[in-house]
Amino acid sequence: MVGTLSFLIYHLAYDFLTYSANRQQPRKPVDVQDVIKTTVTVLTLIGAVLTGIYAYRKQLLAEGDAHRADASQLADRYTTAAEQLGHDQAAVRLAGVYALAHLADDWVEQRQVCIDVLCAYLRMPYQPDPTQPGHREGEREVRHAMIRVIRDHLRDPWAPNSWCSYHFDFTEATFDGGDFSGSHFRGKTTFLRSSFTSGTINFGRSRFSEGNASFVGADFQGGTVHFDEAEFSGGKVNFHGARFRGSAVRFTRAVFNDSTVNLNQAEFSQGNVTFADATFGSGTVDFTQADFNGGRIIFTDSTFNGATVSLTDAEFSDGTADFTRAEFNGGSVSLGNSVFSGGTVALTDAQFKDGTVSFTGAAFRDGTIDFTGSGFSGGSVDFIRTEFCGSAVSFTNVEFSDGITKFINARFQSGTVEFTGAGFSGGRSDFTGAKFYGSVVDFSGARLNGGAVIFTRTDFRSGRVNFEQARILDSSSIPQFNHATFGGTDITWGRVPRPPGS
Repeated sequence: MVGTLSFLIYHLAYDFLTYSANRQQPRKPVDVQDVIKTTVTVLTLIGAVLTGIYAYRKQLLAEGDAHRADASQLADRYTTAAEQLGHDQAAVRLAGVYALAHLADDWVEQRQVCIDVLCAYLRMPYQPDPTQPGHREGEREVRHAMIRVIRDHLRDPWAPNSWCSYHFDFTEATFDGGDFSGSHFRGKTTFLRSSFTSGTINFGRSRFSEGNASFVGADFQGGTVHFDEAEFSGGKVNFHGARFRGSAVRFTRAVFNDSTVNLNQAEFSQGNVTFADATFGSGTVDFTQADFNGGRIIFTDSTFNGATVSLTDAEFSDGTADFTRAEFNGGSVSLGNSVFSGGTVALTDAQFKDGTVSFTGAAFRDGTIDFTGSGFSGGSVDFIRTEFCGSAVSFTNVEFSDGITKFINARFQSGTVEFTGAGFSGGRSDFTGAKFYGSVVDFSGARLNGGAVIFTRTDFRSGRVNFEQARILDSSSIPQFNHATFGGTDITWGRVPRPPGS
């Protein structure tokens, strides 16, 4: 075959050189040595190409064999680690945890599978109480070590063995503590119907970006879950229908940027959810239809920059919503249609700068709302169609500068609304269409300097309106009682001029 190829190449070279010689003037005879040199050169090139092809094919075969050998080895490691996780001895199970984690680092193609196995182990039935049947000696240490291994792979999203973008499924798992602090969650993380029985599970300084963390239907029984200094950017933390029974969930100094925290239909029985000193930028915190039976929501010292907090249709039975010293910059808080049976809403020393707080349609039965010492500069507080039955609302020492407080069509029965020592400078308190049955509105010691207090079409029946020691510093600030109805109401004017026809 080589001889035949050489013969063909020789003749092709001879013909090519002859053709080239005939085109020259004068014509030159073909040199046989040139033909031979050309033939040898071409044969050498062909040989080199064939040698390269052969070597490349050999390399591919070798790599394929190596890959198959590696895959077989990885599969064997997987089988061994899985068997270790099912061992009766805790020390062997612990070895299986670390073996499977190392395998996930080495086996990128099946990394999610390895992660799924670790999560599946945590989802298995677990009895943390050593006095109860089903408790396994050393199991707590194994599970907490597994959580630490997962956390260590979530702290650096740029590491070659990072697990940050993978999914974690802890559905119906039982946690009696665990440390996820400093983790970066970019994929979907699910704690659906999980139980937090005791101890502390720590998500402090963690970051949730784009991905979602779901605690839907989770049960918090005396333990603590904290997201202190965590950052939420574009993601969603979902506690829909979760139950907090004597437990605590903390978001202290957490930062929310265009993210959502969903706690709608959650149940709080002596449990606390704390957002103290948190910052909300265009985010949403949703407590719609939540049930507070002695539970507390704490937003002390928090800042709302265009963010929304919704407690619409919530029920408070001795529960507390605490916004002390909170700052609202264009944000909004809605407690519309909520029911307060002895509950408390504290907004003392809060600052409202174009923000809105709405209690529209809410019902207060022996509850308390406290705005003492707060400042309103362009903000709005709405009590439209709100019912006050024996409850107390305090605006004591509040400064209204262009802010608006609306009690339009509100109903007061035996309750108290206090503006004692409040200052009105451009602000407005509007009681248009409100009904007072045995309640007290107290403006004693208030300062009206350009602000407006409006009682247009207000219905007073056996109550008290007190303006004792109030100071009107601007003629436009005289309270307006246009078309108001008085039936047995005790109005104390002090130094305030009696309105015409009153």
